[in-house]
Amino acid sequence: MEFFTTIDQPSRAEFKDRGSRFIAYAYPAGNPTDFKKLLQELKKEHPKAVHYCFAYRFGLEGNQFRVSDDGEPAGTAGKPILGQLDSKGLTDVAIIIVRYFGGTLLGVPGLINAYKTAASLVLQVVPLVQRPVLKKFELQFDYTQMNEIMILLRQLNAVVISQENMLFSQMAVGVPVNRVEELLYKVKNFRNVEVRNLL
Repeated sequence: MEFFTTIDQPSRAEFKDRGSRFIAYAYPAGNPTDFKKLLQELKKEHPKAVHYCFAYRFGLEGNQFRVSDDGEPAGTAGKPILGQLDSKGLTDVAIIIVRYFGGTLLGVPGLINAYKTAASLVLQVVPLVQRPVLKKFELQFDYTQMNEIMILLRQLNAVVISQENMLFSQMAVGVPVNRVEELLYKVKNFRNVEVRNLL
């Protein structure tokens, strides 16, 4: 797998059914900690809402996911939201749907439809983006080689994750998986550059 599909900006959409409002928010997010902050912010923004249902999926394997019906009947909110993420093959995305109750019970089919529709709408208004899958490496090199190393990383569309500069520079980088061979080949031509695999 060389690429994955995600979003790189938040979006908002709204769906109404028999007086109830379902306000859907989609966010780019990479881990549960980021997600918790987003959920807290929404709860502050909508203190009078009755439910904050959500689903997220993180990671390239797609095995880090969670759904919540937040008090709605089991299976009527979180699963339909996750279903919309999965139908578009998205990862590193969270959707939170804030519900204001309108006085009329929608029943199980009505709730499933409302949460599914709201999740679908919020994904229609945000551009989906393809991101390269990155493999992480640590580079160690002489500080005087910084310029050459940075030029190489730009050519490979690599991402600098962190760096420390002393007498020697140490840098954690993410390299698109389809450019890893090129990185390893080109680094051989540099003097005193060490490359280590990071998991």
